[in-house]
Amino acid sequence: MIDLHCHLLPGVDDGPSEIEESVALCRQAAADGCEVMVATPHQRHPYWWNGDRQLLAEKLAAVQERLGERPRLFLGGEIHLDSIEVLDEIQALPQGSLSSLAGSRYLLLELSYPEGYGPNPEEVVHELLVSGWKPIIAHPEMYPWLAEDDELLVRLVERGALMQVTAMNVSGLFDRRPQRVAGRLLDAGLVHFVASDAHNLSTRPPGLSAAFRALRAGWGEEKAYALTTANPTAVIENRPLPGESSFR
Repeated sequence: MIDLHCHLLPGVDDGPSEIEESVALCRQAAADGCEVMVATPHQRHPYWWNGDRQLLAEKLAAVQERLGERPRLFLGGEIHLDSIEVLDEIQALPQGSLSSLAGSRYLLLELSYPEGYGPNPEEVVHELLVSGWKPIIAHPEMYPWLAEDDELLVRLVERGALMQVTAMNVSGLFDRRPQRVAGRLLDAGLVHFVASDAHNLSTRPPGLSAAFRALRAGWGEEKAYALTTANPTAVIENRPLPGESSFR
């Protein structure tokens, strides 16, 4: 399995504070069956700006050196859509301060929790797509204003956005409300990835196997494999998702 969303770099956000915890988090994920992890530190977040990409890369390399070959680590970022100006920074890639997922054309985007605080997500999705980027919306089930707006969710996906749901909200190990929303999104075929969004070893741990089992039981083996392995592999390899002929 491949984890596209996890906070594993030490001392950069609300994930591990020390490299020892980072290594332990990665090893726990590997023991659970995860072969590849993409480190996605918060970026442009009001508390964790993380604009020094070289520093992030150095921290990633240090964790990988301590780990050995497994799991294999890549750098990414969870980009907070705080303003429309974020589009200018994205267009500067591969230069600038932001990180796509594993150097691909896929971007992991964090929306604002209060409705109306950030830019219109439909406008952002449109602008990114016409510029050749593929936006992935992180944990849509966690934004109350979006989770209850089925029409907006459908419009975003129809316009080309992809949705990443948190593993603990699939397995039922988190709160009931986002679990219900995640199930509804899965039923509607609006989920493209399941990732851990791991932050620590206890309350928000790594691990995708429990979610895989829940997906297999509720939506079938093929769907479970697609959301935890096949689709994430396409991101790492910077190609369209299985069944898609090209980026759009």
